[in-house]
Amino acid sequence: MTDATSLTLTEARDALKARRISATELTRAFLGAMEQARGLNAYVLETPEQALKMAARADERLAKGEGGPLEGLPLGIKDLFCTDGVRTTACSKILGNFVPNYESTVTSRLWRDGAVLLGKLNNDEFAMGSSNETSAFGPVVNPWRRAGSNAALVPGGSSGGSAAAVAADLCLAATATDTGGSIRQPAAFTGTVGIKPTYGRCSRWGIVAFASSLDQAGPIGKTVADCAVMLGSMAGHDPKDTTSVDLAVPDFEAATRRGVKGLKIGIPREYRVEGMPAEIEKLWAEGARMLRDAGAEIVDVSLPHTHSALPVYYIVAPAEASSNLARYDGVRYGLRVNGRDIVDMYEQTRAAGFGREVKRRIMIGTYVLSAGYYDAYYVRAQKIRSLIKRDFEQVYASGVDAILTPATPSAAFGLAEMANASPVEMYLNDVFTVTVNMAGLPGIAVPAGVDGQGLPLGLQLIGRPFDEETLFASAQVIEQAAGRFRAAKWW
Repeated sequence: MTDATSLTLTEARDALKARRISATELTRAFLGAMEQARGLNAYVLETPEQALKMAARADERLAKGEGGPLEGLPLGIKDLFCTDGVRTTACSKILGNFVPNYESTVTSRLWRDGAVLLGKLNNDEFAMGSSNETSAFGPVVNPWRRAGSNAALVPGGSSGGSAAAVAADLCLAATATDTGGSIRQPAAFTGTVGIKPTYGRCSRWGIVAFASSLDQAGPIGKTVADCAVMLGSMAGHDPKDTTSVDLAVPDFEAATRRGVKGLKIGIPREYRVEGMPAEIEKLWAEGARMLRDAGAEIVDVSLPHTHSALPVYYIVAPAEASSNLARYDGVRYGLRVNGRDIVDMYEQTRAAGFGREVKRRIMIGTYVLSAGYYDAYYVRAQKIRSLIKRDFEQVYASGVDAILTPATPSAAFGLAEMANASPVEMYLNDVFTVTVNMAGLPGIAVPAGVDGQGLPLGLQLIGRPFDEETLFASAQVIEQAAGRFRAAKWW
């Protein structure tokens, strides 16, 4: 089989079952592609020996007509997921060469279903970033380039390594996490599909925490169906995670074939932000047309507290990060910088181990939680968060099945292009995505077109709680109408 790495996950699954290719051959093809693409910096750790062993075991099961839903399929894992015996750093110096002796629930389910580990993928340090430029391992390079230009572009963040690896055919699919848009934004920047499930759909156990009330694991894949298959394995109740919901996992792949006839899709007027490029506005209208042509009813809706979502997010998320990252002090694991006494050791270790953006968010979070400011900032932000959630509840109570918005305010920007910008300018990349996390809802990004420079643009669909099936059905309609978008190979 020629160019096995260009297969989608579902195509590779079917080829393995039909014995047209072996898991070992498929894995070797991806390991070769990874070696050639190291300039993209998508992987921070490659695990070729482990991958080939897992592939060999998969071949044995497939030969017996056995095997799970992901049997023999090579995947990349974001370096936020703890992997037993495999270095996990959250792409931060402070975790050094930390090697967990346990497996995250999400990755354990992937291995249970027969998947193959190719390696750990780059991400913004502790998932704090929108461009994958804050990683201790250096930035990831987007496989896409502007027409007629060799300038390097960012893949988005924080799951930039996951998105770039999928877009560059360096894995069939990848795990990712989304706290304020970290699955959907990089998916949109790389022409891939990414879904943030409902909060509680996937276990957070064994995933390095950023903001515990917002973090949620999800997949990035080449197609909507690929993400549906991945989520089917990743999701499910976990007694080790008290926020994990005890609900049956639906057949997400079957949902991609449902269509949208009879569905009501809302278009929120508040997402028409000032200065939004005409190309984004046009894409949004085109997406609505695709859904309407497939039988959906398009209606205008209002989410009046949308304008508050970004400032609220950047109070709540840093506050939770400040608490979660207090454990990294040089005592039990990771980096340790010796000091005069234990307090000095704490200070020296954290100063040396955390990057600039992580330090900024810890300081913001500590400030808003401090005496005298807690009520003014954190408590108030949580009250507004409740109003944001209520906005969505009222829209869905009116009979709307899903909401269509842009995924990002622009296409991918250049590497270091925002180096001199204020942090707030960088945070604006999350303007269309953070509301979903604040309300705990599912959201999917699907490529729908390209801009004037040939870069992919994505649309976002937001669903009711635990109704990822409708998102898969709707996103599949857009994918079929718009077609797939692939980067021209230059690396």
